[in-house]
Amino acid sequence: MTALRKRAIVSLRSAPSLPRHVRIQYDPVRQAFAVLSPEKVFWPNEISLDILRRCDGQSTVDNIITGLAADYDADPENVAADVIAFLQEWSDKLLVKL
Repeated sequence: MTALRKRAIVSLRSAPSLPRHVRIQYDPVRQAFAVLSPEKVFWPNEISLDILRRCDGQSTVDNIITGLAADYDADPENVAADVIAFLQEWSDKLLVKL
């Protein structure tokens, strides 16, 4: 019998990190960064990559949002919605731990 995994939900206090099986690697042929997971390769855009690089297990989602809003001179509320949606999607795919 297979046990169902309980879905992790992103909160502002979550401290996301990349699981051991996921890594970011530069591909010199494509001149782009890839996110590698067993049997899967993802090609994140610049902002997605910036979010993933901040997922160090220490920074909270709130800290990540604040930092991105400052770096991109953007409204924190708009950044929050996008970051939370991104992290939730990647968590559901088991590419980010919460």
